[in-house]
Amino acid sequence: MTALDLYVSPLGRVEGDLDVRVTIDDGVVTSAWTEAAMFRGFEIILRGKDPQAGLVVCPRICGICGGSHLYKSAYALDTAWRTHMPANATLIRNIAQACETLQSIPRYFYALFAIDLTNKNYAKSKMYDEAVRRFAPYVGTSYQKGVVLSNKPVEVYAIFGGQWPHSSFMVPGGVMCAPTLSDVTRSIAILEHWKDNWLEAEWLGCSIDRWLENKTWEDVLAWVDENESQYNSDCGFFIRYALDIGLDKYGQGVGNYISTGTYFDPTLYENPTIEGRNAALIGRGGVYAQGQWYEFDQANVREDTSHSFYQGSGPLHPFEGETIPLDPEEGKKQGKYSWAKSPRYAVGDLGNIPLEAGPLARRIAAGGPNAGPHQDNDPLFVDIMNKIGPSVLTRQLARVHEAPKYYKWVKSWLDQLNLKESFYTKPTEYAEGKGFGATEAARGSLADWIVIEDNKIKNYQVITPTAWNIGPRDGNDVLGPIEKALVGSPIVDPDDPVELGHVARSFDSCLVCTVHAYDRKTGKELSKFVINGMV
Repeated sequence: MTALDLYVSPLGRVEGDLDVRVTIDDGVVTSAWTEAAMFRGFEIILRGKDPQAGLVVCPRICGICGGSHLYKSAYALDTAWRTHMPANATLIRNIAQACETLQSIPRYFYALFAIDLTNKNYAKSKMYDEAVRRFAPYVGTSYQKGVVLSNKPVEVYAIFGGQWPHSSFMVPGGVMCAPTLSDVTRSIAILEHWKDNWLEAEWLGCSIDRWLENKTWEDVLAWVDENESQYNSDCGFFIRYALDIGLDKYGQGVGNYISTGTYFDPTLYENPTIEGRNAALIGRGGVYAQGQWYEFDQANVREDTSHSFYQGSGPLHPFEGETIPLDPEEGKKQGKYSWAKSPRYAVGDLGNIPLEAGPLARRIAAGGPNAGPHQDNDPLFVDIMNKIGPSVLTRQLARVHEAPKYYKWVKSWLDQLNLKESFYTKPTEYAEGKGFGATEAARGSLADWIVIEDNKIKNYQVITPTAWNIGPRDGNDVLGPIEKALVGSPIVDPDDPVELGHVARSFDSCLVCTVHAYDRKTGKELSKFVINGMV
């Protein structure tokens, strides 16, 4: 096959613009560049504003995970102002954050990822017709039910938050709501409806408790064949079909992972601090690099702008971070090619390395050593990684594995609410301070760093999971996680490179496919086409 370059713009299906340029040799991707094509500048917007401006501005960063942005923005101020957090407030924040993620799981799987499983390139599979019947956009039987019922969990969010998306009900010191017993009862009924009609009936074909018994890759394969209901469930079918078309064979990535962790034990985080955060987490944080687990420490985070359209190049910690945009044409002369920065993490002798964020990173953190009695301790994906390694398939399984887990957590948090106790403690609004707040959005680690001086925001830096994953090369020309994951991908049909979509969308990049194919040697455009599957 003639060596060529492909330019894919945009490749995502969520929002914004993700452009991908790849070099293909003999039908395999040999290099890749991810280009965030849109400048946003929220850090600039927030500079000089009231410290609480982030509670309003940050939820507007994303239309599908605005609750996650609110969650970490509130905790950034909690740590800066040294607030007191009533147990009810912690529980409500946990419930809202988890419900947003529960909404995202089926919506992402069916509307953003699974529609590519109907691509004509897979027509030779004996399961292709069934994939089309289930997953065809808008008309697929599973697509319709999954997407429609995905709104149920955020109905619970709206009960407590007043609206979804773009709520601002989480504030320093708690939450601005006063739920009643009927609110809690209604929330439980909504979640049970979602569980009964989608999670168990359609996705699993069994009880959530039965799925959560799986501890190894062999357990999962045995679960698929255990009975007809599980075999023909959407989960069972997806596993069988993904193995048949080879989604377990490519998309590996950098092999190093980051999870900031999320959800707090209310008794352990009454007075939020940066130092006390890890021990209070229910969903554990951690860094997994070169086969070793490390405790997550925000002090080790850096942002590199060597190949980003910003002034500067060397890695900076976000408290000292700068967001000074360059004219892209000027930036290109300096070898820059993306509006995304390159987040990196300092790991001992390894230096500042790229890390993959997302559900797979969370699942690896959950399988690490030294879990507290209140913390998620789940060995399944450490075993899967050891058996079959990272891939497009592994990332998808990690995402959907969280649906039954988070459902059970939300139900337990609803049960713990004490409606006679407070949901808010008025904080002291200190004129000076530094704060860090983080969470695990559906797509991965999401964090804010705020510096307050003279009652104003002096510096505000946001690092999103998409930035961790789509960030470009750093000052050492080390590829970012998606760039690395694209390398090695087989391209069966350069005129319809669905494999690129599988890899990029397995990260669920929150950037919103027209494709331009060029001959690498002459620069001549060979073809122009769409790979979104929905046009």
